[in-house]
Amino acid sequence: MLARPAIDHTPPAPRQAAHELAGLQPTAAQPPAPQPAAPEPAAPIHPGWLRVTHWLNALAVVIMVMSGWRIYNASPLFGFTFPNGITLGGWLGGALLWHFAGMWLLFANGLLYLALNTATGRLWRKFLPVGPRGVARDLASALHGKLSHADPRRYNQVQRLAYLFVMADIAVLILSGLVLWKSVQFDLLRELMGGYEAARRVHFLAMALLVAFVAVHLAMVALVPRSLIAMIRGK
Repeated sequence: MLARPAIDHTPPAPRQAAHELAGLQPTAAQPPAPQPAAPEPAAPIHPGWLRVTHWLNALAVVIMVMSGWRIYNASPLFGFTFPNGITLGGWLGGALLWHFAGMWLLFANGLLYLALNTATGRLWRKFLPVGPRGVARDLASALHGKLSHADPRRYNQVQRLAYLFVMADIAVLILSGLVLWKSVQFDLLRELMGGYEAARRVHFLAMALLVAFVAVHLAMVALVPRSLIAMIRGK
């Protein structure tokens, strides 16, 4: 007969038994590792109020320029007239109505634009400082194709000068327009401009400079298309 194997009745060592029991006990649940905080969304390049006032200003300028050309055609200052196809109003009376509507929109929206730019400090941050040396430097860089557009939040000095100029030009347009609209009531303003006929020429020149600004502005947008996207979406 086969002999039975001997059974070892010796108890395990205390340290070995403790390790074996620890291996059988369930471990406590570990708290989940903290997740990294999600990055905050970047601030928009152009705030909402700026985009709204920009497009309202653009609408007002288009209305005033096209209706103004129709008004000009009724009594030309120079030896040319504008094609009727690019004018607004159909006739002198209709053009005047459109012109006054555009004027009030430009006046009210322009005041709001200027007030918000001033109240938020954007006017000083975006458009100042500006000086002859900086303008000459940035203009030379632009003409040689070396002007950087990497940061759309920062205006170069040529842009700053252009935007400050167009603000002043629109102010001249409104003041000279008041003389043409209410010449008797604004007699002091009329005299400061050299009379009614001189105010007509000032108004026409300010309009021509505004149209030139818009043409250059659109050309720059064509060269840097993301500037248009930023003015629509804000980023």
